[in-house]
Amino acid sequence: MIGYLIKRLAELIVALLIMSLLVFSLARLTGDPVALLLSDYATEEERSVLTQQLGLDKPLTEQYAIFIKAALQGDFGNSISGNRQPAMELVLERLPASLLLASAAMIISLLAGVPMGVIAAARRGAKTDILIRVFTLLGQSIPVFWLGMVFIYFFSVQLGWLPTSGYGSFSHLILPATSMALFTIAAITRLTRVSMIDALSSEYIKLARIKGLPERVIIWKHALRNSLIPLVTYMGTFFAMMITGAVVIETVFSWPGIGRLAYQSILDRDFPVMQAVVLTTTLLFMLANFVVDLIYVWIDPRIER
Repeated sequence: MIGYLIKRLAELIVALLIMSLLVFSLARLTGDPVALLLSDYATEEERSVLTQQLGLDKPLTEQYAIFIKAALQGDFGNSISGNRQPAMELVLERLPASLLLASAAMIISLLAGVPMGVIAAARRGAKTDILIRVFTLLGQSIPVFWLGMVFIYFFSVQLGWLPTSGYGSFSHLILPATSMALFTIAAITRLTRVSMIDALSSEYIKLARIKGLPERVIIWKHALRNSLIPLVTYMGTFFAMMITGAVVIETVFSWPGIGRLAYQSILDRDFPVMQAVVLTTTLLFMLANFVVDLIYVWIDPRIER
């Protein structure tokens, strides 16, 4: 087990280094930081001084070493726009909101998707199965931004039950989390259904039925447990993507997460914030997959061999 963990951690570190190199390179290929920080009326002397302060007059290898050293200390520089706040400070301010939204969406997806997938597999070919499959088709076809606006119009504008936007209370969380979760509910339902159908046709399930075990025990304990690995794979990726890719939902509902921060930093060409967001979200994505690997081993210890 220790060897398996060390191997995964080494892979994570290598992937982070590669990503840091990409971020470092793209930041220098897509624009001149000095031109962005200074006005059009800046003198050559001012440009030269700032170039030296930023270390842009040094060789690229030395610049990258300085960048890595600063990144390990959480220093990505100050935001170009606004009040020149440290970039990492901005990301850390927004991160709790993104984690909350992603966690709520994931819980909704699991609570709805897994039972529907199990029921659809257990009643394969019946009307219940057909209705669930129609729901999953619709769930994966409806654009998330359109669904969010429909929810706002119906539940906020017409009924007045929930706020249209904002952050700070449970009521603010319901609509964006549900909108974000619908696509994943459909995906989890389909994935669980397929995995359960394979499990229910296996030999050990036939043996359990021969032994006279109750059908609910066979379905919910034995078959479902052996159908979890594909689901765990998807949920780890889903959770990371909800944190990193919720730009549309956070914009529609004015949710102050890092997805919205990334969108604004792109519009403002705010390179320090963009770098901090990209490397932070990369780390979160890799940590989510690392946790998934650990859960794999817990579900099936043979995987570490």
